[in-house]
Amino acid sequence: MFERLSRSWALVKASAAVLRSDKELMLFPILSGAATLVVLATFLLPMFALRIFADGFGVGGAVFGFLFYFCQYTVIIFFNCALVGAAMIRLEGGDPTLRDGLDAAKSRLPSILGYAAISATVGVLLQAMKHKDNILIRLLGSGLGVAWTLATFLVVPVLVSRDIGPIDALKQSVGLLRRTWGENAIGNVGIGAAFGLITFAVVLVGVALVVLAAQASVALAIAVGIVVAIGVLLLGIYQAALTGIYSAALYRYAVSNETPAAFRNVALSQAFAPKA
Repeated sequence: MFERLSRSWALVKASAAVLRSDKELMLFPILSGAATLVVLATFLLPMFALRIFADGFGVGGAVFGFLFYFCQYTVIIFFNCALVGAAMIRLEGGDPTLRDGLDAAKSRLPSILGYAAISATVGVLLQAMKHKDNILIRLLGSGLGVAWTLATFLVVPVLVSRDIGPIDALKQSVGLLRRTWGENAIGNVGIGAAFGLITFAVVLVGVALVVLAAQASVALAIAVGIVVAIGVLLLGIYQAALTGIYSAALYRYAVSNETPAAFRNVALSQAFAPKA
């Protein structure tokens, strides 16, 4: 456990070192966050106005859910591709600009749209399984969700680096994971684990501060709550930037067995833990 946490922190530090050398990489998750909020607002208004999910997750809800997932995934995948594209330039010793990343994503737009459609379909199916009354189906849905996350971990860097379609990108992502880390890979415990602990600590402290502030006045409690929420949002943006850098480094290692300079002190060969 402690070994994994230590490795997680090493990944955070290595990715953060790359981010410090090119702070423009932070712009991609910021733009992605702003765009996803716009999409969310666009769908929330008609969802409540038309009471789409009033009768449960029916056919209308499935269609609406697919459209929402498709738009959200298109935005998220596009900016993830832009981030990874820029991160790859940085890992190769270049000095990428915001335009370099956006151009990398735009050049793969058809594949991004195809992958967004696949992801939206999977997302709707998984949500439908999680809403079933049968506990076994819900557990199966959760397990498939974990498997999907793992299988698609390297799809974005594959899409950015190779002029191929989304299905081939999925196949190559799975193939790279199997070849490099083995068929028993169960998922990375790197940046996500580290930030999970940090975010939990921030939320815990934030709740305590809100409770204390409420003893003085409601207005102060609201102000403290807003500050905590902004802090959690900034952590999410920072995590997204580091994760993009990390996936670019992993892809480079998986393809060429070459460890980027910033990750020389990190065991990328142990990025995915084998089953015990």
